[in-house]
Amino acid sequence: MFELPKLPYTFSALEPFIDAQTMEIHHDKHHQAYVDKLNAAIANDPSLTGKTIEEILSDTSKINEDIRKAVINNGGGHLNHSIFWEVMAPNIPFDQESVIGKKIIETFTDFESFKEKFSNTAVGRFGSGWAWLTLDHGQLEVVDTPNQDTPISIGKTPLLCIDVWEHAYYLKYQNKRADYVQAWWNVVNWKKVEENLNTASSSQ
Repeated sequence: MFELPKLPYTFSALEPFIDAQTMEIHHDKHHQAYVDKLNAAIANDPSLTGKTIEEILSDTSKINEDIRKAVINNGGGHLNHSIFWEVMAPNIPFDQESVIGKKIIETFTDFESFKEKFSNTAVGRFGSGWAWLTLDHGQLEVVDTPNQDTPISIGKTPLLCIDVWEHAYYLKYQNKRADYVQAWWNVVNWKKVEENLNTASSSQ
C-alpha cells in the first residue's frame, strides 16, 4: 500500500510565492486522492505487490490492461507530486559553481537561458500537466508531460518539476500561469535537484 508522504516543511513555508491554503489542499486533498485511487486500483493485482511506483511506471505495458489507465493516472499523480514537494524549499538559491549549476550552464549556455526554456515549456503546456528537467543518458533535457504522465515511463530520470495543473496555483494566481511559474523559481530546492542529479548519474 502506498502512503501520502509528509511535506518536508510547513504549509506556509513557501509564502508568499505559494500560499499555505493552496499547499494544504494540494497535498492533503489532491495528492491523498491519487494515493487512495492508486491503492484501490492495484489492490487485486498481486503482480504489483511490493513494487515501487518507479518500478511500476517504468514499463506501463506490463500493467494489467484492466487497471493500466488508473495506475498511470493515479500512480503518476502520486510519483509526480512526491518529487514536486521535495524539489521545493525556502531560501536555497541557484549556485552556478555547484555540480547541477555547472551542468545546466554547460547544457543551456547560462542559467537565464535554461530558466527561459523551462518557463516557456511550463507556461506553454496545453491543458494540465508538468514541465521537467530530466537526465537522459547523461544529458539534461527540458520536457513536458500531459496530465499525470511521468518521464520515467519514457526512460528519462526526473531532476526537477513544476506542476501546472490549475489546482497548483489557481487560488493565488487565478488564470495567470506565467505569474505562478515566475514566482516558483524563488522556491526551487537546488540542493535536492543536485542530489537527484547525483543519484541519476550513478545509475545511468
